[in-house]
Formats: sequence, structure tokens, C-alpha cells
Amino acid sequence: MTTAPSTRPPGTSAGADALRALYADWAGIIATTPGLTTRLFRSIFDEWHQPTREPEDVTYREDTVGGVPGIWALPAGADSSQVMLYTHGGGFAVGSASSHRKLAAHVAKAAGVTAFVLDYRRAPEHPHPAQVEDGVAAFTALTERGVRPHDITTVGDSAGGNLAIAIPLALRERGLPLPGRVIAFSPWLDMENSGDTLVTNDATDALISVPLLDGMIAGVLADGKIDPRTPLANPLYADFTGFPRLYVNAGSAESLLDNATRVAAKAEAAGVDVTLSIGEGMQHVFPFLAGNAPEADAEIAAIAKWYRG
Repeated sequence: MTTAPSTRPPGTSAGADALRALYADWAGIIATTPGLTTRLFRSIFDEWHQPTREPEDVTYREDTVGGVPGIWALPAGADSSQVMLYTHGGGFAVGSASSHRKLAAHVAKAAGVTAFVLDYRRAPEHPHPAQVEDGVAAFTALTERGVRPHDITTVGDSAGGNLAIAIPLALRERGLPLPGRVIAFSPWLDMENSGDTLVTNDATDALISVPLLDGMIAGVLADGKIDPRTPLANPLYADFTGFPRLYVNAGSAESLLDNATRVAAKAEAAGVDVTLSIGEGMQHVFPFLAGNAPEADAEIAAIAKWYRG
């Protein structure tokens, strides 16, 4: 396993505090709003784009790919034959293509490619495996449009990082070609809430808590009807033999840190080419600070270099 070199300055930047502040605000709203409806919960998380600066020279286009709606991010001069299939985070229940389009665009622009951000079906209305099925449908449709499987990269953050990993696993189950690369930002994989950093980083993570995760697990796993050890729901139980090149990152301050470290170790043990990057002092999905904090910009530059490697 390659360990990505540290590219951030000593101490976290002033810009990095924007993400922590947003998360702290959300946590406060959730804690003080009894009976928070799913609609309002989703509205809160659609603010996720706020810490991200709008990237320059990128246009957007709505589309439906494989029956799944989403938004194309089209950087000027990008290689349209290469596509990042981006699955947004939000516990499988919140977040959207709109909340994540700027982040996806920054990553695609840095790599010189295009990105399609999925609005996959969300829980609890659509429990597992609806989200994975939507990802597989979009991937397959891209290949039917003429994109070579190797030129597709599955990318995602948090629950979307889970999907970025699960989609290739599902493709392999079906005997279909796999993407050339997988990128997972702060992936949330552990449907059993068994990670040590849920305890050790509880005081430093501004958003993630066990009760919050418990509620989201109940939604995606249909209130316990689905086994939390199902590999396509919890890739920590998956076999990574033959898996594509994998880039995983996380913030050292976040409660889901050991989801990233455990999946990186498991994939490496299966012979996968793995790069693990830990942002010192960073919060959950710290690349959301793209354009506003040097830590995020350096991370995205490192990902682009890895992509071209």
C-alpha cells in the first residue's frame, strides 16, 4: 500500500474551519429539532456545497443515464472519453447531485475528465440494494454509450464512498467489466458501528455520532431486515480479489477514520494497489473545502496525480 505524502501546512488552515462550523451547525439543528421530517433533513444537507468554491471553466448539464437522473460536470477541455461516476454522500438518505456537483467538478477538472453525479434512489423509501443497482445501471449505460469500462472511475464520499466501492463488487458478481479506478472520500462502510474511532474521535468529529449512524443504518437496511454484514452493503465483508486501483482518504479528526483504514488494509491484503491519504486535523469529507482551503486543494491535486499515474 502506498501512503500518500503529507501536503498540508503545519496546523489546519483558517479555511478548513468552514466545514467544521457547518457540521456543528447541522448537529445543533438535529439535536434541538424533535420530529425532524425527512424533507427538512434533506434540505439541511443540501447545504453541503457551501464550503466548496464554484470551480471555474466548468459547465453542468442534467441528464438521465441508465434510468438514473443526475448532473454532468463538464470542465473545459476535458477528455470526454473518461468519466468519473460520482455517488454522493449522506447516509444513503440525504445529499444530492446538486449538493455535490461542485466537489465532483473540482476532482474531474483536476484530472482532466468529465463527471456524472448520480441522484440515486435514497433510503428509507428505497433500502439497499436500490442505491447499488442504480450505480450499476448508470455504469452499464455509460459503457453502452461507448465509454470503455477501464475509462470509468467510481468516486464517492461517505455513503457514496461505500457505493463507489460496492458498485465494482456488484459488477464483478454479475460477470461484467470493472472500472479502471475507485476513489472513496471518507467512506462509510461499517453497518455494525463497530469502529474504534467512533469512540476515540467522538470529541473531534463535529457531525458524526453513533445515534445519527444508527438512524441511517435503519433506513438503508430496512429496519434490520437486511444483514449488516451483507458485502454489498458493508464492503468490509467483501472479497477484494481483482479489485481496481483504489484511492481512499479520510480526516484524522473524524469518527469514520477507521472505516478508511480498515478497507485500505483489507484491499491491500487481497493484492489491490491501494493509496491511503489521511488529512491531519481534517473533518469528514474534507475535500468539500475545494477552492477554499489549501488542505483540500492539495488533496485533490494528489488525487489527480494518482489518477494519471
